[in-house]
Amino acid sequence: MTEMTAATSQIENRPEPIAAIADFMAGFSLEATRPSAEEIAALAAIAPPATRVYLSAVPKKPAQEAIEAAAQLRKAGFEPVPHLAARGFASARALNDFLARLSGEAGVVRLLIIAGDHEEPVGDFRSAIEVIDGGALQRHDIREIGIAGYPDGHPRILQQDLDRALADKIRSAEATGMAVHIVSQFCFDAQAIVQWIARLRDFGLDHPVRIGFAGPTNLATLLRYAKRCGVRASAQSLARQAGLLRQLFAMSAPDGLVRALAQARAQLHLADIAPHFFSFGGLLRTARWAEAVAQRRIALEADGGFRVEPPRAETIEAPAAAQ
Repeated sequence: MTEMTAATSQIENRPEPIAAIADFMAGFSLEATRPSAEEIAALAAIAPPATRVYLSAVPKKPAQEAIEAAAQLRKAGFEPVPHLAARGFASARALNDFLARLSGEAGVVRLLIIAGDHEEPVGDFRSAIEVIDGGALQRHDIREIGIAGYPDGHPRILQQDLDRALADKIRSAEATGMAVHIVSQFCFDAQAIVQWIARLRDFGLDHPVRIGFAGPTNLATLLRYAKRCGVRASAQSLARQAGLLRQLFAMSAPDGLVRALAQARAQLHLADIAPHFFSFGGLLRTARWAEAVAQRRIALEADGGFRVEPPRAETIEAPAAAQ
């Protein structure tokens, strides 16, 4: 093969960027904290039917609130995926009641199982694996669970302990017949995300991965959530990019990161990965952005990102003249 032929072959095999981005965005999921009934109704006009909407577990939030939101999402045509924070349940009975209502009132079949943000458990459960092993999930027809992953590491847990815990949770879930997917914490470093996925695959963990992205918001909000969630190294890079203080309140979208991951997914043949957007209180804004990208309503930028184009005005045809 000549150098010219080889170069031509590489160009032909390189995925077209907009197609790669749109393909990556197909089946995106959203995360909401406390969506109102009005927001959920408006979301139905933006996001595709059956979109997964994860419901964050907020300490001290009444269980009733999560159940009602899940039921409203199901009624609106979405797939609710509530977070289950193990340390927040006072007893096995409280957990059982919560699962019974999620299943019966909202048709929930998927949950994201986490330990939760409580420094000390309020009841019987200290970790996610205790819930996975306990049998309550299966009794209430939970068919699939999500497990948290950390491309940027965890501020309080060593990497080897994270790896061991992830593998243990997956083994426990699969031993009971439940499917498993991994949902990552948001991160601002494409290389760190790709390396993390490669590590999972090297460990033989070929489960679907939903990669966490920070949805469109201002940099000040991003930095605040990054600090709260323990996103360390890549958040420091984001802070350097923020520059002048006045830029902290400018809107920021994850276009560069999405484009980089879409290209890596296509070129490295990374199977079973999809985007997951944290909305930080801007659920509708995030959904509009994600759906526009999935519909290829974007224009590539020279800096490696892209911009979302406004929707095209519908052409209104004048009625035919009377004969």
